[in-house]
Formats: sequence, C-alpha cells, structure tokens
Amino acid sequence: MVQKSPNDHLKRFSLAFLFTASLIASPVFAGVERLAPTEGQAKTVKEVIRNLEDRHYRDMALDDEVSGRFLDHYLEMLDPAKTFFYQSDIDEFNKHRARFDDDLKAGKLDMGFEIFNRYRERMKVRLESILERLQSEDYEVDFSADEELVVDVEDAEYAVDQATANDKWHKLVKSNLLNLVLAEKTEEEAKDTLIRRYTTQLSRLDQHNSTDAFETMVNALTTIYDPHTNYLSPRTLENFNINMSLSLEGIGAVLKVEDEYTQVERIVPAGPADKQGQLKAADRIVAVGQGEDGQMVDVVGWRLDEVVNLIRGPRNTVVRLEVLPPDDVPKTIQITRNTVKLEDQAAKKATFQLSDGESLFRIGVIDVPNFYQDFEAYRNGDPNYRSTTRDVRRLLDELEQEDIDGIILDLRDNGGGSLQEATMLTDLFLDPGPVVQIRQSDDRILRDRGSRSMATFRKPLVVLVNRFSASASEIFAGAIQDYGRGLIVGTQSFGKGTVQSLVRVHEGELKITESKFYRVSGDSTQHRGVVPDIVFPDLIDFDLVGESSYDHALPWDQIHEAPHAEYFQMDSMIPLLQEKHEQRAAKDPDFVYLVKQAKLAMENNDRKVVSLNLEKRKAEEDRLKKEAMTLENARREAKGLKPYGDVKAFLAAEGEDPEDGLDSSLAEPGEISLEKDPILNETGYVLLDYIKLQRSDQVQKIANF
Repeated sequence: MVQKSPNDHLKRFSLAFLFTASLIASPVFAGVERLAPTEGQAKTVKEVIRNLEDRHYRDMALDDEVSGRFLDHYLEMLDPAKTFFYQSDIDEFNKHRARFDDDLKAGKLDMGFEIFNRYRERMKVRLESILERLQSEDYEVDFSADEELVVDVEDAEYAVDQATANDKWHKLVKSNLLNLVLAEKTEEEAKDTLIRRYTTQLSRLDQHNSTDAFETMVNALTTIYDPHTNYLSPRTLENFNINMSLSLEGIGAVLKVEDEYTQVERIVPAGPADKQGQLKAADRIVAVGQGEDGQMVDVVGWRLDEVVNLIRGPRNTVVRLEVLPPDDVPKTIQITRNTVKLEDQAAKKATFQLSDGESLFRIGVIDVPNFYQDFEAYRNGDPNYRSTTRDVRRLLDELEQEDIDGIILDLRDNGGGSLQEATMLTDLFLDPGPVVQIRQSDDRILRDRGSRSMATFRKPLVVLVNRFSASASEIFAGAIQDYGRGLIVGTQSFGKGTVQSLVRVHEGELKITESKFYRVSGDSTQHRGVVPDIVFPDLIDFDLVGESSYDHALPWDQIHEAPHAEYFQMDSMIPLLQEKHEQRAAKDPDFVYLVKQAKLAMENNDRKVVSLNLEKRKAEEDRLKKEAMTLENARREAKGLKPYGDVKAFLAAEGEDPEDGLDSSLAEPGEISLEKDPILNETGYVLLDYIKLQRSDQVQKIANF
C-alpha cells in the first residue's frame, strides 16, 4: 500500500529547483493559456474563509497581516527555491500585499490567478529554453570546474537580473546532471533523462486548469492556519476517498511532496518496504521502474497521485525505486509489492531472560505496530473480532503465565490509528481515571475517562517510542508517563496532537483542525510530542521528520491539569536509571556506534552548499563510505568480530548480516530479537534496573497499586 500524507496535495506544483536557460525578465509571455476563476470557485472560497474564521482551532482573523503571510506562502508553494520568479515579479505582487484578505472574502480571485499564470508563463519559457539547449549537439557541462551550489533554500533569493538567474540555473541543471552521473549513468544518459524530465513537465504544465490554480491558492491560505487544514477539490477528494476505502497493493509507505520531489514521510510497519528494509523516511524518490529490468521513469516534478499510481501495482510484482537519501548518495531499491495484512500489523509478544550479574529476570516484550480494530467483524457481531486492546490483553495473560517480572510495550513506528483503542489500552495498565483531554475551538474541554474496572496488569512497564510514534501512540505514552505508571524510553515522538474533521463546501470539502489533544498533566502532545524519561540516540533529523518540521504547525501549550493519581515517584528513579543507562551505553559498542553515526548524519544533513565538481563529489562519497566503514569496524572489533578489509567488502555486506546487524528491520518479519536490535536490548536492561528499583525501598509507591 502506498499512502498519501494528509497534506501532500498542497505542493503539487512546486516544480522548481531544476532549470537553466536565458530568459528576458519581461512581465508577460505568450504561449500559455491563461486560466480564470469560475463563479463556483468564488462561492467556495467564501465558504472556506467563513469556516476558517468560525471553526478553526487557531483563532485567527483574515486581515491585512494574514493577507501578506498568504502571499508569501503562496509564492513559496509555487517557487520554493526562488528559481522562476524574478524580483521584479515579487515587487509587482507586493503592491497587492494587503488586499488579498478583502478580495478573498468577496470571492475575488483574479490576482491569485494572475500570480499562478505568471508562474506558468515563466516556467514554460524556461523549460522550452532548457530543452533547446540540452538537445543541441554542442551542449556540454564541465564537471571539472570548481563550482558550488547553495542547497539551503532558506538562503535563496530571487534573481534581480538575467545574469544572476542564468548563473543559478546553470548550477541547478549541472547539479541534476551530476546526481544522475553519480547514480552510474553516462553523461549522455543523464542528459537524455533530463530531456525526458523537462519534456514531461512541459506537457503537464499545459494540462493545468483552473481547478489546479484554485486548489493551490486556497491551500496557501488554509495551511497558514495549520498544515493539516486542507481544501480538497472534487477531484482530489475522489482520489482521497479511493485511497482510504480500497485495499490498495503497493510498497507500504506514506509519501508526501517536498519541493519537486516525492519524499517518504514514514514506512508502514509490516509492509513490503519495512520488510525489505532499505527505504527510509526522508528519502526522495527520483525514478520508478517496473519489474527487475523495466525502464526507470523519472518522476521528479510529477504530481503525487501520478507517482503513487506508478509505485502501486499487483501483489507479488517488483517495483524499483531510485532514491536520493538526505546525504545525496543515490541508491536503487527493489521491493516486491504486497498488501499490508491485519495479522502482520497485529500485536506480538516474546520473552527473554536478562541477568544483572547476580539474578536472572524474565521480561516480556509486546510489539504494537498500530492501533487497529477489525470494524467489519465488530459490526457483524463476531465475538472474536481483532483489536489492539483485545490482542494485548490476551498476550499479557500469556506472559503472566510465564511469570514475567515486567514488560516492554514497543510503540516504535506506530503512527497511531484508532484513538478509542489507544484509550482502551490504558485500561489494562491504569485504574479508573481520565486518559486524554480534548480542547475544542470554542475552548470547551472534554475528558476521556478510562474503564471503571481496575488495571489488569500491575507489574513494571516500560514504553518504547521513537520519532515515528504519533497521534494515538502519544496519547497512550503520555498517559502512562503522567500517571507515573511506567517509564518512557527512546526518542522524542512525532508531535501530532490535533484533530481534523471534513466540512462540505460549495465545491469539494475542507479538512479543518477543530480540536487539540492534551495530556492529563495539561501538556499538549502537539508539536513537542512525548519526551522520554530516558533518551536514546536517533538517526532521524527532526528538521525533516515530525510535526515540528511542518510550516505553521500549531504550537505546544498547556491547559489545566486533570485530577489523576500518581502511582510511583518517577522523579526519584529517573536520575538513577539515567546514570546506569549512560554507564552501559558508554561501554556498549552498538550504542557508541549509534551516537557517532547520528553525529555524522547530522553533520552531512547540515550542509549549506554542495560541490559541482565530479571528482570532489566522488571523493566526498568515498569519504562518507569510509567513515561509515570505520564506525562499523570499531563496533565489530569491540564485539570481537572480524572487521571489513575494505569499503567494497563493507558495502557488499551492509544490511545483509543478520548475526550482528544494528537495524531492527534485519530481524525476520514479526520477529522480536534483542540480539538484532540494540535499542530493544538496552531497553530490556533499563527495565531490569527499573524492576530492581521498584522492589527496593528507594521508591515511594501509591498504596495498593
């Protein structure tokens, strides 16, 4: 299954970042059919604005200040790298900066359409000029020249003249050619790929219609309120409903559009991509091929639904993806399509024995990839219908029969699902009391209470989370943390703490944020997520993944605390547990490796410029590979394993050594392994320490729990 991220359709026309040619900075071009708004769109935008002002959680009136922010955001959506518009265009648009609020309220869309038409005109002339140059016999690129490209779009500026624009576009096209050459294409093949890419984009440009312009413009407004408030045109709504209602077969990844690229937002647990193990969040998909040897189709600049259609396909067929990870070292990944089955995403358990040097402890692990419920079986009255809570209750009973000392509930990569299941799951670990607070846009606060029965599992509990633990996972982890019922371990979670509903408007629907989640402590899960008690290293760049990576995300805040019990004085335990964890981590080869690898990844992701010199880029790739091998060899030697003799041997074995691999994806699907998962292994020892502290007199407890 290939899924779209909820706000993916917003940047479908962000096709910038690619092109080079000379262009006279004239305000008007010929050859592009000018798009104009319709009466239906005028009625629709007025209804959208009325709903935003009356129902959105963020109380923000559409005034002159917001009008200016709308213009800035609209221009950023169209031309994020500032490669098409000239500064003269921006100066012209800014004359109308304070009038968009009044125009939109009145249903006047002419100026917004004028900006969209100008963008298309600029782009059409650019593409035609680039294609003419690329197709000329004397076109050559000097990869030996010592040039650099600024890759941080935050530092980009609009071109003030033709010479400035030409220099930027020369470097952009050279960069794209260089990336293709580094992906083992010849220079001629790289040029042919760009010709196909730009020809396809030119044809798509001619297919734009007034709905495309309107949807882009309205979403430039709605996403100022927050990134999850989106306008869905009738066409987009139809695609959205198809993807939500059908069991689509594909690779199991949630995709979004970032600038001109289709980017992986997260991997669906137990899906084909998760089982294959190479595709990662923040990877950019640049080409898609069918079968083991089908032609790779360049998809840079394509609309998201079109990329999804290429990736999706019949089960047991192969799709190949050419991707650019954040470090810009390209790779090709082969994945066999399949459906994501409920049984693959169902909760699973395992038991292990760990020793503190004196005694053996038996711990249980329950992996919960998703908060699910088989709604169809439930509606049909099936007494054995599957759900997260029912499955975990059964697994807990089985673990109790094995006489475990405590459990780890693994919520890594759990992107949420049924909120009802998340709150019901707390019933197994908490006595009656509130679980989550929901504040609505009118400031009313609702409190979701747990069951009226007492907790069924009362032994020590550790909840393991990571950056992909989101929404319902954060509600559960936050409740466990607030009650002092268990220890939260891992990395800061995603931070999705808002609730959306669909509102019908004249044409299409508005997905609008109307409520916000709060923990019983009064802290919001929005933006900040859940911060673990014991923090582990993470390779995920929080600037690329998570709610905080979205523009205009609602902020973290607090409301009044809901009265609730406190089971253990966690503040007295955490410093002791942290100290023991740090002592182990400093001696653990796997953890030392993770910390150093995370540091190296962050340094590479923080680059402001990249070289356009082929030899320097190859040298940079070689350096990264050697540094990765050096880190891996240090880990292997510390564990008494044979180091790799050279980079070639290291790359050949990377990801294929299940005996001592680092990534949990190296385990077989459904397998829970301490040996193959150092994060889970260390969490086991944290639980062991936690069990011993609870049994000591160093911890104050609530009576009778």
